[in-house]
Parts: sequence; C-alpha cells; structure tokens
Amino acid sequence: MRICVGQIFGAHGVRGLVKLASFTEDPEAIAEYGPLTDESGERVFAVTLSGFQKTHWIAQIGGIEDRETAQALNGTRLYAEREHLPPPDDEDEFYNADLIGLRAEGPDGAVIGTVSALYNFGAGDIIEVTLESGARPLLPFDRATVPVVDVAGGRVVIDPPEGWIEGRPA
Repeated sequence: MRICVGQIFGAHGVRGLVKLASFTEDPEAIAEYGPLTDESGERVFAVTLSGFQKTHWIAQIGGIEDRETAQALNGTRLYAEREHLPPPDDEDEFYNADLIGLRAEGPDGAVIGTVSALYNFGAGDIIEVTLESGARPLLPFDRATVPVVDVAGGRVVIDPPEGWIEGRPA
C-alpha cells in the first residue's frame, strides 16, 4: 500500500530544483521514506532536500537537471510504501490508509459494511462505508460517530446519526 507524502508544485530556479510540499508529521522526513513514486507507482523519484523557503521545501529530484523538466513535474504527488513509514506513536494514532478495508460494525457488533475511504473537504474528516447493498454513505469521522478504531482487530465501530444508514435503526 502506498501513501501520499508530498507534492511537487513547480520549478525553483533554472537547475532542476523543485518546490515541494511535505505532508508528513515531520516535514523533513519526506526524503527518508524513499524511494518515492508517482500515483501510478511507475515513476520513481530520489528526493534530496536542499532547503526550506517560507512554506515549502526546495528539493533536487534525481535525474532532473533543468527548469523545463522540473516544471513538467508540477502537480505530481509523491507516494511512499506504507512499510517505509514509522509506526504510530501510540495506540490511538493510525494512518488513514490503515482503515481502508476494515470491517465496520454497529454498536451491537453487527456488521454494517467495510470502510472504503476517508475524506476531508475542509469541514472535517468523513468516513465512507460500503454497505452490503452497495450504498456508500458518508459519515462524520469523529468520536461520536466512530467511537472505536481497532486497527489490530480489523474493525471500526460505527454509531451513525439517525437516518444516515438506511434500514438501520440509530
């Protein structure tokens, strides 16, 4: 499994450097999780950080030596293999990617479905659950709605607000 850890958002100068946003907890650690790939996993990038400038890193990408080639990478998201990332510091922390595929259970233990995605469109985290019917309701990803996240046990407990999951009493 690969996790998005950063994004290139343009060239810096004329010698092939790029502007890089890091999405890692320790932003400087992005260079340690390599080799990084693009979303398809086909292109591999060796990243060397060369400095920080206001809101982003300046980085050298292996094999990129001119501005035009660097600018062509604009918008490229960088992914690391999950096993290259450090484990969470405590049991209440997890990578969102670790939740995909977990069994979703109701408070009574009945299987509701499977976690299919997590989103954040700016107003808070949202969890998507694929039900047996194929429906994919979006639910708030907060302690009230998802009181239990048990990655080791392969499950989350969903206590949805009334009416969010059709056919299930709240």
